[in-house]
Amino acid sequence: MTVMKTSMRNFFAHKGRMALSAIAVLLSVAFVCGTLVFTDTMSTTFDKLFAATSSDVTVSAKGASDSGETTADNGKPPVMPASVLGEVRKVQGVKSAEGAVFSTSVTVVDADKDSLSPSSGAPTIVGGWNSNEARTMKITSGAAPESAGQIMVDADTADKHDLKLGDEIGVITAVGTHTAKISGIADFTVTNPGAAIFYLDTRTAQQALVGESGVYTNVNVTAASGVSDAQLKKNVSAELGAGFQVKTAKETADANQKDVAGFMNVMKYAMLGFAGIAFLVGIFLIINTFSMLVAQRTREIGLMRAIGSSRKQVNRSVLAEALLLGIVGSALGVGAGVGLAVGLMKLMGQMGMELSTDDLTVAWTTPVVGLVLGVVVTVLAAYLPARRAGKISPMAALRDAGAPADARAGWIRGVIGTVLTGAGAVALYLTAQADKATEGSLWLGLGVVLSLIGFVVIGPLLAGGVVRVLGAVLLRMFGPVGRMAERNALRNPRRTGATGAALMIGLALVACLSVVGSSMVASATDQLDKTVGTDFIIQSDSGQLITPQAVKAAKSASGVERVTEYKWTKADFTTPDGKTLKDTAITAADPSYATDLRTETVDGKLPDAYKPDSMSVHEQFAKDHGISLGSKIKVAFKDGSAADLTVRAITSSDVVIDAGAMYTSIATMAKYVPADKMPLDSLLFASAKEGQQDAAYKSLKSALHDYPQYTVRDQTDYKEALKDQIGQLLNMIYGLLALAIIVAILGVVNTLALSVVERTREIGLMRAIGLSRRQLRRMIRMESVVIALFGALLGLGLGMGWGATAQQLLALEGLEVLQIPWPTITGVFIASAFVGLFAALIPAFRAGRMNVLNAIATE
Repeated sequence: MTVMKTSMRNFFAHKGRMALSAIAVLLSVAFVCGTLVFTDTMSTTFDKLFAATSSDVTVSAKGASDSGETTADNGKPPVMPASVLGEVRKVQGVKSAEGAVFSTSVTVVDADKDSLSPSSGAPTIVGGWNSNEARTMKITSGAAPESAGQIMVDADTADKHDLKLGDEIGVITAVGTHTAKISGIADFTVTNPGAAIFYLDTRTAQQALVGESGVYTNVNVTAASGVSDAQLKKNVSAELGAGFQVKTAKETADANQKDVAGFMNVMKYAMLGFAGIAFLVGIFLIINTFSMLVAQRTREIGLMRAIGSSRKQVNRSVLAEALLLGIVGSALGVGAGVGLAVGLMKLMGQMGMELSTDDLTVAWTTPVVGLVLGVVVTVLAAYLPARRAGKISPMAALRDAGAPADARAGWIRGVIGTVLTGAGAVALYLTAQADKATEGSLWLGLGVVLSLIGFVVIGPLLAGGVVRVLGAVLLRMFGPVGRMAERNALRNPRRTGATGAALMIGLALVACLSVVGSSMVASATDQLDKTVGTDFIIQSDSGQLITPQAVKAAKSASGVERVTEYKWTKADFTTPDGKTLKDTAITAADPSYATDLRTETVDGKLPDAYKPDSMSVHEQFAKDHGISLGSKIKVAFKDGSAADLTVRAITSSDVVIDAGAMYTSIATMAKYVPADKMPLDSLLFASAKEGQQDAAYKSLKSALHDYPQYTVRDQTDYKEALKDQIGQLLNMIYGLLALAIIVAILGVVNTLALSVVERTREIGLMRAIGLSRRQLRRMIRMESVVIALFGALLGLGLGMGWGATAQQLLALEGLEVLQIPWPTITGVFIASAFVGLFAALIPAFRAGRMNVLNAIATE
């Protein structure tokens, strides 16, 4: 009881000093809880949507995916004859059945040819209006479509694009472009996570999406009273036989949920990983806080020991303070996490993914995880300072309070840090020497962990040398004030090392990712320059296939010498060694593709692969299956017949663009695949006539104006797009790392604030002998800048080492250019100085306001 009273008294006596540590715990717990609440809410939203839209039993056409979406290479949804509907209606246990048709391989545009697809990456769905859709949609304006000239749009899409009744809309599919006017607007009765949905009448949907009447993509079946979904599925399956997918409502909902689960899991674990980094940084803050509090209470603890307190009681007293800190910080963090989740939902709404706060899901495990994690991390971080407090002897009561006797980094720490850093360096060296990326990645992970821990442990030893160098370069120009700032930073190397290490972790990751990202862009750019011999690349950024109408438009552009088509599909390969490889990708292109992409061959000539009944394979595939020039491979095309193709070329496996591709000609594929089953083009290559590049570029853009789903890029555009994609990913990661850097800044603030308290009497004496308030504030700011730059130097140096090593693994995959982004590295280093200045504002202000006499009288 006495221990708890002492802990409570100390905790509230130093509540201001505990505040920043509590904020660090709060932020970290909030990020964890916010992530869990956000992803749980997304799951709830999708669960409700899929449950509401699934009929009791759904019959899908052969070739449809598990979730029923379009999978056909020809851009049309897999369909079944309308006669299936009649058969289903006769099945025992069926109350009603309704045929439906829909497609996600569509682009919808307004009258100005601007795309109406979601910017969030959610699907655009066009389907026939039926009673099953009416379960989840309520017509709020106008009426449902009844003829070919009418279409209905969901309310969210109408609001985003200012659509109203009577506006003209174009639906672009593999069949062609269908134009209609908005006859109605319907709102969701459940939350729409961001999809854009358009409805035609069923007959029009069949013609616009498939190109023929009398077909359905699926049949929605409602069970009669007393008949379970499982029994109904069994009855329907028995009636229809093989060749159809029959699923219950739960199976359909689970399949749909599985499609989004991968995305949500990646988001969830990525965000939790960054929360873990913030926790790691917070540990340094907590250790520093309690170490300094223990140092400042050395005399007090000595007195407690002198009047009978045992080591265990002192130890437990400090741990109890940490427990209180963890409970308070974690409890506030749980509440802040819910607020963070709501903020993320609003942010996703701005990006096009609508999530309603009505579906906000806070599982009982979320606050438990947050509280347990926050408390455990805080108590563990305070263990070393608590153990050090327990070792204080009663004789300490006779000494002045001050820095602990073990402030100077010991030789044991130096040996351990050197060994860990050396082991990390060896692991990184082995990474660079690896022959396979999978093998090297294991060494890379080990090297990163060991070198990071090594730098943390050896940080106090490095602090002495690095701070002296920084002081000589930056601080000596400020005269005595600068020298005092340098000596203050050197006074307790353990404290300086721990404070700098907190900033080091975040900046090391920033530097590493910057090097990797820059190297990827530089390598890809180098590969484009070396291998791509065409002027323009035409493709859909959303992954949609290129319709025949768009291909025809591109070929009609003036100034264009040739357009190369590029398709791919799957086939079953039977190789000379007798093995059958299911669903193996094969690429079909025009013969000019051998010129448009200068792929290196190790045997034969690539143009020969485009001869009749010929193909190429890549080097590794040839080695694995004993293939040489002249070998024959039996290729059973998807939706077509089998062909015996002769291997005319073996391409290098050490390429980046089209790595692992196996080529044949479009003419050869067309010989074995029916015209209506031929896959659409994945992309097009276009080459301009000599001296007409600019004119051809403008002409291609003009020709494809009616097809906004496709983008025309020259090589410069393509490189910029690649750079932007990687840049956006890195910016998102930097944003998540900002949490760890914010916690590290709090650590610098806390260290300086507690350092000012520790040096109260010293500051009073300096003021008494003539140091001005302005000079005092400058001294503290300079000390903060040096600590921040110390952490930045370690972090950026370590991160560049990690990044350069990671690039060696990328080189095994063909990305061979190492590029250090010096502007970014320099900018981060300079920004670290400003971070130090910012962190010192409050401590410097408080120090400057001290009463000189009161400060001198402080014990």
